[in-house]
Amino acid sequence: MAGSLSLTSWRTLAAATALAALAGCASAPPADITLAPGASPAASGGASPPANGRAVQVGNLRTERIEWKGVKPECSGECPTIEIDSVSFPDIPQLSKLVDRVLASLTGVDENLRGQYQSLSEYVQYFWRNAQGRDATYFKAQVRDVQAGVIAVELHTVQNFTGAAHGIPATVFLNWQLSSNAVLPLEAVLIAGRKAEFDALLKAAHQRWLATNEDAQRDRAAYDRMWPFQPSENFALTEKGLVIKYDAYSIAPYSHGEPELLIPYDQLRGVLKPEFLPRA
Repeated sequence: MAGSLSLTSWRTLAAATALAALAGCASAPPADITLAPGASPAASGGASPPANGRAVQVGNLRTERIEWKGVKPECSGECPTIEIDSVSFPDIPQLSKLVDRVLASLTGVDENLRGQYQSLSEYVQYFWRNAQGRDATYFKAQVRDVQAGVIAVELHTVQNFTGAAHGIPATVFLNWQLSSNAVLPLEAVLIAGRKAEFDALLKAAHQRWLATNEDAQRDRAAYDRMWPFQPSENFALTEKGLVIKYDAYSIAPYSHGEPELLIPYDQLRGVLKPEFLPRA
């Protein structure tokens, strides 16, 4: 992980950095995997299968699924691997580019190495140079939902390091508003001054989740000390309400994966801006 930053802090910083880089990019981008179906990300590193683009329709939204698997070129025996299952948006190139940059940034390597890659294609080259025998990185991006003119994209990575007991996952949501052609942070969907009410609703959702958590039920006091509630702004607008995703180890042990909490829309009236609530 990067310095002393938590995974949540690193993830927020990485996504913000990717957004800033995207806004200020003046030169042509590299051959980003999510932008160039059929282009091999390891073209300069040896023979690897090309990316495979497959059109997928999500309502009125046109998307293309991008799949690619690679093994470190000229490697024998136990070799580093990368797998990518991403999505591009033929009609929204800015979002495709952002998905590519943020996925790459979620790898969370040492802060001194951040500048060495800004896209999945560049990460592949970095990884082939530095990975050890059984190192593996898995990238996935998918459309979680499309609601109120907002595309909720879920970006997920898992890093497996040689000798580690298990992989390190990370997930971030991007909520892309079609009308503004931009990502919506939490503050943009909440009514001004209602953040405290949102956090209270999130805490109540956490309590409901704990009621179904067998580990918490065995010794609730000990569980609360070890895994206390934490606020989060990693949200997605979905059909049923706001879904908030947590990192592994944040509010539960690793065996619980990356917990999700749901705040239904009927609880968000007076907290969420009316344009993001379902029509009656």
